[in-house]
Amino acid sequence: MTVRETDVVVIGAGPVGENVADRAVRGGLKAVIVEAELVGGECSYWACMPSKALLRPGSALRAAQAVAGVTGGALDPAAILRRRDGFTSHWDDSGQVEWLDSAGIELVRGRGRVAGKKRVVVDTADGPVELVARHAVVIATGSDARVPGIPGLREAKPWTSREATSAEQIPRRLAVLGGGVVAVEVATMFHDLGSEVTLLSRSSLLRSLEPFAGEAVRDALRERGATVRDDASPDSVTREEDGSVTLRIGDETLVVDEVVAATGREARLRDLGVDELVGANGLIPVDDTLRVTGSDWLYVVGDAAGRVLLTHQGKYEARAAGDVIAARAKGEPIDDAPWGAHVATADHAAVPQVVFSDPEVASVGLTAAEAERRGLRTRVVDYDLGRVAGAGLIADDYAGTARAVIDEDRGVLVGLTLVGPGVGEQIHAATIAVAGEVPLSRLWHAVPSYPTLSEFWLRLLEGYGL
Repeated sequence: MTVRETDVVVIGAGPVGENVADRAVRGGLKAVIVEAELVGGECSYWACMPSKALLRPGSALRAAQAVAGVTGGALDPAAILRRRDGFTSHWDDSGQVEWLDSAGIELVRGRGRVAGKKRVVVDTADGPVELVARHAVVIATGSDARVPGIPGLREAKPWTSREATSAEQIPRRLAVLGGGVVAVEVATMFHDLGSEVTLLSRSSLLRSLEPFAGEAVRDALRERGATVRDDASPDSVTREEDGSVTLRIGDETLVVDEVVAATGREARLRDLGVDELVGANGLIPVDDTLRVTGSDWLYVVGDAAGRVLLTHQGKYEARAAGDVIAARAKGEPIDDAPWGAHVATADHAAVPQVVFSDPEVASVGLTAAEAERRGLRTRVVDYDLGRVAGAGLIADDYAGTARAVIDEDRGVLVGLTLVGPGVGEQIHAATIAVAGEVPLSRLWHAVPSYPTLSEFWLRLLEGYGL
């Protein structure tokens, strides 16, 4: 076995692993990154980028048609799939590999596993290679789609988000199982592309967000002709000889061409040599610097850590981890107090998210229910976004809602949820307000431009009593 030494070994070359390695190299260390699939990871090829490429045409068409004077217009599914292929670079990672080279990060292709303290063995095409890290090993292997244990579902070979975002044909009839972000986005994109969509969820849609968000998305899908059931799950699933799929739901039978399992994700930690570290929740406990509890050399970052399963938040964690690894290696001071340079404090209090459904849903921080669970004394202020002058310019019948959750004791915003066309581009201002703990009395002086949708800030603050 070939044995090589470096400063940092990162297992997983998705955006999270790339960022850890990049920050470590910027900090003066040498880094090797290990990848068994495509450099760029899930987000680049089977998640964030292809899904948004498939969702945007329908959203753009509806945005145009929502303004009087615009007539006609239709989607071309074949052209949309070709555009999606461009965003995935046709599942060719050579461009990402070039970036690694330019950043001074060495790539080893193969499946890596932790084989001991600071040791990683990689099964490459040319045989096993042992990488010995002088300072740290980082697990950034992402997550896998969870397929529920519905009788017959696995045997029916369901699509997951991977197959849905890389589909070459649009199924005439599609069933989507789940009620979270992936489920509603898949239902939206395939309905736009011409599928007869049935969305089956055991509970309300987007239930981790404010209740009105899921209700708005559910109602919009139904209004456009999709079937949405937020009280149903198949009892069994069968792939028939003709290729169709039969779902049995109580006394009912639903026959479709494909079924998508979109019921959540789980950390990709199997066969990594760290089974003894995985807790009952399927995760490895880490501190806010992303270092494994009780270890001085092992880190877990991004979806693999299970703190927040969002690409942008994983990259944020990666920057903290890469920087702290370099600082520890050089004996420099560690800034690990809340909101310090070497911790991912925002994971607990200021996580932004956009659901690219139609209407869009954008949120940051805490919901009203979560703030109550944490024992905060809060006040909730709601506002009808359609009453903002700028909203009427976006769409003739703009419909949307804003909800602010305010910590009364500190006088700061701790959560904001927006539902409506195009609200995703509005959420970063709220992210700054929440992460920066900006007093409402100072936010009052941040004057929104007229006539833009951002005037909802003024109306929320007025509603609060400023």
